[in-house]
Amino acid sequence: MDSATNRGGNGSASSSRDWVGDAWGGLAAMLVALPSAIAFGVAIFSALAGSLAAQGALAGILGATALGLLAPPFGSRSRLISAPSAPAAAVLAALATTFTQQGGAAPTILIQIGIIGLLAGAIQVGFGTAGIGRLIKFIPFPVVSGYLSGVGLIIIGSQLPKFVGAPAGASLLDAARAPSVWMWQSILVGSVVIAAMVLTPRLTKAVPAAILALLAGCATYLILALIDPALMTIERNPLVIGALGSGDAGAGDALSRYWLALQSLGFHEIAQVLAPALTLATLLSIDTLKTGLVMDTMTNSHHDPDRELIGQGIGNIAASIVGGVPGSGTMGASLVNLSSGAKTWRSALMAGGFSLLAFLLLSGLIAWVPIAALAGILIVIGFRMIDRHSLTFFFTPATRLDFLVILSVILVAVFGNLIAASGVGVALAIILFIREQTRSSVVRHRIEGQEIVSKRTRSELELSGTEADASNMVVFELQGSLFFGTANQLQTALEPEAGVRKYIVLSMRRVQSLDVTATHVLEQIKDTLEQHHGYLVFCDIPKGLPSGLKMKRFLKDTGVVRPTNSAFAFRQLDDALEWIESQELAEKTAEPNDSAPVELADMPFLAGCSPEAMTALAAVVELRLVKEGKRVFKAGGDSDALFFLRRGVVKLTVPIHKKESYHLATCGPGDLIGAKGFIEVHRQAMDALALADSDVYVLTREQFEVLAVDFGDLAVALVGKLARDLATRLHTAITEVQVLRS
Repeated sequence: MDSATNRGGNGSASSSRDWVGDAWGGLAAMLVALPSAIAFGVAIFSALAGSLAAQGALAGILGATALGLLAPPFGSRSRLISAPSAPAAAVLAALATTFTQQGGAAPTILIQIGIIGLLAGAIQVGFGTAGIGRLIKFIPFPVVSGYLSGVGLIIIGSQLPKFVGAPAGASLLDAARAPSVWMWQSILVGSVVIAAMVLTPRLTKAVPAAILALLAGCATYLILALIDPALMTIERNPLVIGALGSGDAGAGDALSRYWLALQSLGFHEIAQVLAPALTLATLLSIDTLKTGLVMDTMTNSHHDPDRELIGQGIGNIAASIVGGVPGSGTMGASLVNLSSGAKTWRSALMAGGFSLLAFLLLSGLIAWVPIAALAGILIVIGFRMIDRHSLTFFFTPATRLDFLVILSVILVAVFGNLIAASGVGVALAIILFIREQTRSSVVRHRIEGQEIVSKRTRSELELSGTEADASNMVVFELQGSLFFGTANQLQTALEPEAGVRKYIVLSMRRVQSLDVTATHVLEQIKDTLEQHHGYLVFCDIPKGLPSGLKMKRFLKDTGVVRPTNSAFAFRQLDDALEWIESQELAEKTAEPNDSAPVELADMPFLAGCSPEAMTALAAVVELRLVKEGKRVFKAGGDSDALFFLRRGVVKLTVPIHKKESYHLATCGPGDLIGAKGFIEVHRQAMDALALADSDVYVLTREQFEVLAVDFGDLAVALVGKLARDLATRLHTAITEVQVLRS
């Protein structure tokens, strides 16, 4: 009873602490996100007319409220804070300026911007439903870096006129050409805010830098107002936001206007709003998912990117309906949310609630916020978005092309648009990837026939004269991607060998991809070999490539490997080498018949033993039949016997990992196996698998010790055979290691 009570009490206390942490996290996140949201709203609306700056501030607050209240419950329920963001400000401010220059009226442009935000939210919901959120990991870093730097430069360029106090709607070029219209009061306020944004994090982190900077800007303006009473007037004052007002009767009226506007859209109007909506949806999605990845890393968690996009889309639809600025997951506010003690997704929900509360209680104070103060905050945000570290890529030859990708994205973003910049960046990244693939060698190792041997045990008579034929074979270990970009490199490596070699062996173990162009090259090599009575031999073919392609089936389907032609496929390199050796032996002598038995008396290594020793040996050994596919002995077994192979073929392997194993040797009639277990009298370290029905004579360690007392010649013969076999296998293994490391 007490235990249950304690558990309940602890759970209740933990839940209470979670609520407290979420409340503090949501409040701190709101304090960071709200000034930026107001600044983004002012940046967008002031591009239409200076008198709309106050409405822009309200739009920023409403956007933060709608996103905060709707994105968390419908999203992946992470501690991600959603609010109006830099990509939204960059795209919508540029569109507002463009529509104004085209002669559009401010009310019409506001409806167009609202429709764009609404469609962007709907597109984000479509992205999430279609599973596009998971594709964020495929966006190359240079593209993301260039995109962020481009957005940062766009924000800085759009805020510098406001920083110097240029008339509303003035571009950066206009402001630069007319320094006479600059207002020193605006420059002073903006400079104080920038200094506070940069310096306050070094002094304290208890209060967000954006809040302290905004308070410093407001205090500076108040001091100036005490000196110049004219600044105490809020109406027609270009230095402050002004009285807040939405200009909308309500969300229902806004939705009705959007619906009527959508019904009246023609083809030209649809094209005019659809492309920007797609641009905005793409950039907001990238910004959200990028922030989500950082949050996952910091919290050691995993969010659902597709569900996150659905939540963001619903939040942006709601924000547009109520006249707010759309947004995305914001990095700064999310990190503050975590560091302030947030435990659950409720903190993000509370941030939206606190935004609404701040609007209801502080709207009068927000009206007096200097525009230059918001411009200063945005300039610092834009500067921090610029990936300055990537600029060092220019000075390193290996990363200079990546720098060009980043620079291209930045230039297209600044002088074109952000969606085109993303497209250019992805296209250049693909070109760089293809270039990198073509520069890397597809041949990892080239091994001459003399440097590698078959592991099938043969008698000296069988192997006599085959060393000179080793030059007929060459082994290529291929790697990487065999596709149209590396097909010429593959052909250049193999073509000179096709006319002079009888066997070209291709190890495919490290090949990552294969396309029709590469198989066409392989077919040409096969045809050349066939003309010279040669063979193209594949081995180590992976069961499946990362793309899901079945390589062996693909080679058959494309006509490279067929049962009746000069191309063959084997499971392992050892199998291919044994086949080639058998082919060579078959041309010189009759291929040994593995089904023909070799009796004890006929085994070569026992040739020097006395008749008495052979009679004694035959009397104690046991003849055992091992069916094909069964083991003579297995790794981990306690067998300490020697096995004389009378008939059949036995493959010796050492297990490595799961189903992987290392091939030691393949033994035939007349061979002696079981050396390690016999010598060490420990559990067997290898498997002996019968590849055909086999007969083995079994001699236990105890029986050997008895025979060794009376027949020293027999003991010497057996131990000598074991020593020679072990030395041969060690030499083969060392040779293999040296070849593979060269």
